[in-house]
Amino acid sequence: MTRIDAKFAQLRAEGRRAFVAYVMAGDPDYATSREIVLGLPGAGVDIIELGMPFTDPMADGETIQLAGQRALAGGQTLDKTLQIARDLRETDDTTPIVMMGYYNPIYARGVARFLADARAAGIDGLIVVDLPPEEDSELCLPAQAAGLNFIRLATPTTDDARLPKVLTNTSGFVYYVSITGITGAANAQATDVGPEVARIKAQTDLPVIVGFGIKTPEAAQAIAAVADGAVVGSAIVAEIAKGRPVAEVLAFVASLAAGAHRA
Repeated sequence: MTRIDAKFAQLRAEGRRAFVAYVMAGDPDYATSREIVLGLPGAGVDIIELGMPFTDPMADGETIQLAGQRALAGGQTLDKTLQIARDLRETDDTTPIVMMGYYNPIYARGVARFLADARAAGIDGLIVVDLPPEEDSELCLPAQAAGLNFIRLATPTTDDARLPKVLTNTSGFVYYVSITGITGAANAQATDVGPEVARIKAQTDLPVIVGFGIKTPEAAQAIAAVADGAVVGSAIVAEIAKGRPVAEVLAFVASLAAGAHRA
């Protein structure tokens, strides 16, 4: 059982939905990013998504693209991203950490080396948005053999013919993208999301977590109420981009977490 599996078992036992927070490693700088990540569990975050900055983030909107650019300009590397995870593990051995990003930095490092380093750093899962199920032998299967969950995205355009392929070899949870398009582009609507979550859950026992377009505590509550939890990324990254003090960023995260937990 991974930390992700254990976290969802705990949430089910408590009758709660999950709140998942995404932040870009190294944004706006390494020290601030590290402080934010270490503060996320205390702000009510159940699962941390740690973004790996990359020069060509094709699935991301301007907010997260700029966060990646700031991180890279500040000297963020894959080693530094893994170090943030190691630092969290010194005081927290239960909050799952999912690395989210693109395949190129992993490929450049070498899959075997990356997986060994990620596991040693306390990483629990991967979301790699540009590797389709047809490429499972490239990273998905080796990751699962190494003890990491491989989390797949389903979208409004994932029809019933495609969904079984998306769910094959997926573990940890399914990440349902609530809108068609890039991150931060529109607002998620629970009335649209609910039937889609039900459609996915009819084909898998995995938790279904919904992300994209969730910007307020009220939206987090509404979306979590029709799923197993909610993910917020761009809205948090936008607060960081404004230069807010870490305490204010974490207070905003706590408000979002409280919304999801009210569902």
